[in-house]
Amino acid sequence: MPIIINLDVMLAKRKMQSKELAEKIGISNVNLSVLKTGKAKGVRFDTLEAICKALECQPGDILEYKEE
Repeated sequence: MPIIINLDVMLAKRKMQSKELAEKIGISNVNLSVLKTGKAKGVRFDTLEAICKALECQPGDILEYKEE
C-alpha cells in the first residue's frame, strides 16, 4: 500500500506509549494497533484529528505517500 502510517515515529518523538494515546483519544488498543501497522482500510477524520491533537502534530507527520 502506498500510504505509510508513521504513528510509531510520532509516539517515540513524544515519548508516549500506544496505550496512553488510545486512552487519550478514546479508541481501543486493538484499533490503534491496526492503524499503526497499516492494516486499516481507512481512518476517520475525527480520529485523525484526535491523534494530531494528542501528539501535537499535523496529519502529514503521521501519513506519508510513497509510490510502489
